[in-house]
Amino acid sequence: MESHRIVIVTGAKGGLGSCVTEAFLAAGDTVIGSSKSIEERDFANARFVAVPGDLTDDAAARSLADCTVQRFQRIDALVHVMGGYSGGRPIPETDDALWDRMMNMNLRAAFNMFRAVIPRMRAAGSGRIVAIASRAALEPAGNNAAYSASKAALLSLARTAALENKDLGITVNSILPGTMNTEANRKADPHADHSRWVPPEDVADLAVFLVSDAAAQITGAAIPVYGREA
Repeated sequence: MESHRIVIVTGAKGGLGSCVTEAFLAAGDTVIGSSKSIEERDFANARFVAVPGDLTDDAAARSLADCTVQRFQRIDALVHVMGGYSGGRPIPETDDALWDRMMNMNLRAAFNMFRAVIPRMRAAGSGRIVAIASRAALEPAGNNAAYSASKAALLSLARTAALENKDLGITVNSILPGTMNTEANRKADPHADHSRWVPPEDVADLAVFLVSDAAAQITGAAIPVYGREA
């Protein structure tokens, strides 16, 4: 599995997703990258395949898995980066739209992808799944209930998947970044000390490691990457 892996990366065009995609391409893997809007010219690499889709829709998630298997005959790894943030309101002021948006972006999409790829991995007898959760999954902050709850649920989903699939050596792990030093986060908080934030390249490198043979004995882990804010 170590050479020429077939890796699905969701949220492949975002601030972190772009770094994850580039890291796997640099490792020699073929990346099937998905976002709502994505094109093969977004990454100048012959081993990159763009499959646009809204993964909060189960049909889109299944289509992504089907397209990958039809073209490459297998799925070696899923790196689920897709997610989003909305917040800034206490619980009584959190409306249904905000709650549903966070649950769809941060949980339902992952649930759809897990359902789509796990049967393929079990049929092959191997596979790796890495989910990008958040420090907020373990350490929620005030005025962010919907976001924190959705990431905590994602962490629970990943741990459950690890338990259900350890019989075949399929590993499922989560990465819990603190604030990442992405363009979007810098714009949202321009006066912060960005040097204390987590470089997205570090999270990408960890994802590559978790997919590697060297990490075969690691499953069900939730790995904190908090940077200098710890």
